[in-house]
Amino acid sequence: MKRYLDKQRSVAQDVKNGVRSAFRGVLNLVKSKPKIQLVQVSGLADETLQDVEMMQQFGFTSRPPKDTECIVVPLGGNTSHGIVIATENGSFRVKNLKDGEVAVYDKSGSSIILKQGRLIDVDCDTFRLNCKKYEVTATEGATINANTTNNGNLDISGVSTAKDHVSNGVSGEKHNHKSPETGALTSEPVK
Repeated sequence: MKRYLDKQRSVAQDVKNGVRSAFRGVLNLVKSKPKIQLVQVSGLADETLQDVEMMQQFGFTSRPPKDTECIVVPLGGNTSHGIVIATENGSFRVKNLKDGEVAVYDKSGSSIILKQGRLIDVDCDTFRLNCKKYEVTATEGATINANTTNNGNLDISGVSTAKDHVSNGVSGEKHNHKSPETGALTSEPVK
């Protein structure tokens, strides 16, 4: 019986040794047009794997840059049927996040960080928003520290607390009108 069990263990070990475990690789190339992105991966011992499927979570996609590290899982232990299940590129990753924070980032340095305290921090050169309707509710106020251009109609309700406003080069506080009766200029508006 001992010989039989030893033989079974030996066969099981041979099978286990023939099945390849997950391993690290480096991405050389990404083909992003197929339904599932295909990558070329440099693996262990100078092996190059071609057209390896790179699985991503639904609703999230990226095209990792060259030299991004990855984890390849050989399905059924077969290297030629591997899939990439994770990627990481420390050269571009947002660092020094606090516990529980989340970041979306790219190679150019743009980022969206969900920070502690219910704060979302967006860092980019140009921020574009395309939608049919845009609504903002800021119960404690909104601050814009920039020159602004509005290319549509502007409907304002509420009170303006600005000391003055200039419309088409004319001060709202310091301007005159022609009197309809005499044609003479009126005095400036009363404060």
